[in-house]
Amino acid sequence: MKRRFIAVLAAASVLGLSACGSGSPSSTGGGTASGTAGGGSDLTKVSVGVIPIVDCAPIYLGDKQGFFKEEGLQLDIQTATGGAAIVPGVVSGSFDFAFSNLISVMVAKDKGLDLKFVANGASTTGEKGKDIGGVVVPAGSSIQSGKDLAGKTVSVNNLSNIGDTTIKSVVEKDGGDPKSVKFVEVAFPDAPAALANKQVDAAWILEPFLSKAVAEGGKVVSWNFVEMSPELDIAGYFTKGDTIKGKAELTQKFTRAMNKSLEYAQQHPQEVRDIVGTYTKIDEAARAKIVLPRYRVDFNKDAFKTLGDAAASYGTLTKAPNADELLP
Repeated sequence: MKRRFIAVLAAASVLGLSACGSGSPSSTGGGTASGTAGGGSDLTKVSVGVIPIVDCAPIYLGDKQGFFKEEGLQLDIQTATGGAAIVPGVVSGSFDFAFSNLISVMVAKDKGLDLKFVANGASTTGEKGKDIGGVVVPAGSSIQSGKDLAGKTVSVNNLSNIGDTTIKSVVEKDGGDPKSVKFVEVAFPDAPAALANKQVDAAWILEPFLSKAVAEGGKVVSWNFVEMSPELDIAGYFTKGDTIKGKAELTQKFTRAMNKSLEYAQQHPQEVRDIVGTYTKIDEAARAKIVLPRYRVDFNKDAFKTLGDAAASYGTLTKAPNADELLP
């Protein structure tokens, strides 16, 4: 009874994590790792929570290529609009595994939830001028670099998460006061309009909206992921500690298939662009122009430490995370 009470408390706690933003799963169903697929198949059904963005293309590609079936797994991919649904979905058991950015899982761990990454998801390209996210200002803005963001209003999709953490780091490195930046929440699709209407001085925007904002005259004044670390991993696939311990073989199968999917996606960028069109509304012309993230198997622990230390320094976390407790 005591254990169940603690689990309920944990689930309730994560529902209140402001860092995870808003969202809800597309389905409340969710397969079980111990079940089997229908139709007489002996494949084990595995539910995976993802966000329908370019970063998640490898799992769709891996499913199409049969990498998960080779491991005896049948994927039940369920989409959610944000981390607020993803993390509780794993905690409650609706998802066996799920995709999230690193900060959201760091925050959940900081709140006492037993979560751990089992595979990488997406990383910065490591190239200034050609990355998947940046801080954009309108044409003619007086903001020229990171330190100029001090005292300005900057939009991010979620407060106290990876956007404002990396931007604060950029401002501080460039000699500005990170505490003076006023962050407000604006969804990525709405950010260009917020800039045009002068609701914000600068907007943090990810692909595919970044390419569109630049094409319409916006100027990138900071490639915040690259500037924090050119080896920064942005997101990964995670699960509960109980799953890793109690279903070790299933976890290992999922990790192997996911790693194979990441390697395949990195080697086949056109197939990434094609499959994104199957689960998003991004048209072919836009998909041809967007910058793709780097897909790789190994997490970079030095970059993870840099990100975690910054999150603790700026108050997003109560203490710096332990990489050995969170990474595979």
